[in-house]
Amino acid sequence: MERTAINPVTWSLDMGFNQGEMVTGHTRTLYCSGQTAMSGDGKPLHEGDMAAQLALSLDNLEAVLAEAGMSLANLVRLNVYTTDVDLLFPHYGVLAARLGAAEVAPTTTMLGVTRLAVPGQLVELEGTAVA
Repeated sequence: MERTAINPVTWSLDMGFNQGEMVTGHTRTLYCSGQTAMSGDGKPLHEGDMAAQLALSLDNLEAVLAEAGMSLANLVRLNVYTTDVDLLFPHYGVLAARLGAAEVAPTTTMLGVTRLAVPGQLVELEGTAVA
């Protein structure tokens, strides 16, 4: 698989994402459902704690990727949904650091939403990965 970053402007690189990515030569695509701060038995965790919810949501996304034999390095698209964009921004470095450690800068969209499916959840991560 070959990934080519497409960045007609470069400001997004400081935030850890590419404006576009062209992927060629891949054989598998994984579409991941939104991952939140849920325990293994489906119980919401860390109510009101954006940093902890973001970290666990990312852990849960990594678990889905790992089950498919992939990692964060395979992400080509990441959608971030949050009930509080202003609260998320101070904690966004947690996400950017883990993506940076995986040497990946997937295309990313962040959306502020009224609420997520599970009450008390503040952030949800939805990814697309290729291998």
